[in-house]
Amino acid sequence: MASMTDADLATMTQEERARALGMTTEQLTGKSLYIEFDPDAEERFTYPWAPEVDFNKRTEIDTDDMTSTEVNSRIRALMAEGFGTIVLKNPRGKHSLGVGILSRLNLIVEGSTGYFGVGLIDGPNVRINGRVGWSCAENMMSGTVMVEKNAGSTFGAAIRGGDLVCRGSVGSRTGIDMKGGTIIVGGDTGALSGFMMQRGRMVVCGNAGKNLGDSMYDGTIYVGGKVESLGVDAVDAEPDDHDRAWLRRKLTQYGLMPEQGVDHFRKIVAGKQLWNYDNLEPNEKKLIL
Repeated sequence: MASMTDADLATMTQEERARALGMTTEQLTGKSLYIEFDPDAEERFTYPWAPEVDFNKRTEIDTDDMTSTEVNSRIRALMAEGFGTIVLKNPRGKHSLGVGILSRLNLIVEGSTGYFGVGLIDGPNVRINGRVGWSCAENMMSGTVMVEKNAGSTFGAAIRGGDLVCRGSVGSRTGIDMKGGTIIVGGDTGALSGFMMQRGRMVVCGNAGKNLGDSMYDGTIYVGGKVESLGVDAVDAEPDDHDRAWLRRKLTQYGLMPEQGVDHFRKIVAGKQLWNYDNLEPNEKKLIL
């Protein structure tokens, strides 16, 4: 392959170039993206080194004069001592609080956090009584995060599992590159929410900005208010009884059920025209974009 020149590649078909460069193309239509788990394999749901904590064992951390690194180190030390409920006081909008928690824990933040709060988590239940900055719960794997007020942009970026809930409104690019889990917004969301969404469910009880679901690959978006515009390859679908039952259960669970119920929610899914974009002819690509 080292001897192959750009001129050689230029004379090949797209399929020949892909093979020559070690790439393969595959038709994904009709294939399931879901992975089946054995619910009885409990040992696979926890890390072997995760500390045993008692939710009834509660303590507080006054974070006023601490750095984010110091706060996160203190959380881990307390978890190692068996504390299962930890309250952070005076967070003062610090960035990156509560990141990388890979165990069961009740974490309560009495105030607002800055950028990248509670990111890279796998298991804890978090309640933030204030606002959050950009990229809250980025790459979240499992657990729950409840934000009582508003959130910044890229809320739930690349989330993979769990429930991420904001009672207020959020900024743009909510759920960008979302790979699983559930994002629920009690208010409005900004432009490009659901951009490159790959899996999971997003619920927006209010309005959605421009280019909702742009280039989404899979997954489902529900919107209770107005949608300013749909993005590339995002299309409407008809909600069924399963959609409505799920919406009722989830919104009731977090106290966000609208007075008028869920029958008015709009359902948006991927049109799947981009699934094999590289195999399309130039004129077909123009039609999609």
